[in-house]
Amino acid sequence: MTGSFDFVSTEDKPALIAFSTPEWLEAAKTALRELGYKVHTAATHSDFLVRFGQVHYQVVIIEELFAANTIEENLTLQALQAMPVNQRRHATIFLLGESFQTFTPMEAFKHSVHAVISSSEMFLVKQLIEKAVADNNLFLQSFREVQNRVYTSATRV
Repeated sequence: MTGSFDFVSTEDKPALIAFSTPEWLEAAKTALRELGYKVHTAATHSDFLVRFGQVHYQVVIIEELFAANTIEENLTLQALQAMPVNQRRHATIFLLGESFQTFTPMEAFKHSVHAVISSSEMFLVKQLIEKAVADNNLFLQSFREVQNRVYTSATRV
């Protein structure tokens, strides 16, 4: 984990990325910053888990071969897949790699993420992130409204 402290305020839109390929890392950082996200980069699997546990990231992007030789060795992805959904519902999670066809729902479902992105479409990553986040927010809008009402009524008691 890096030694610097990066404060995340309530107005920030935090994003966490975990990449091994430097070119993809820079493309993802640039796209997220252009979309107004405050970007944190995980250097290792343990760094990712510590960061993910401390901040409710709105967007998470993981390279399929992040610190691994095969997708099966990706400990970060395995940890996310093993988490109960309520621990990761706050984030729109992307899996990026060479073995995917962009926005294939069954592939995303198979890996317990919201969307998969083919690395051959990195030039569109900004638009793909924007679309998937909007779709996820629309899908969860009713759930979040009910959750807020329940919370509000429970705090009045």
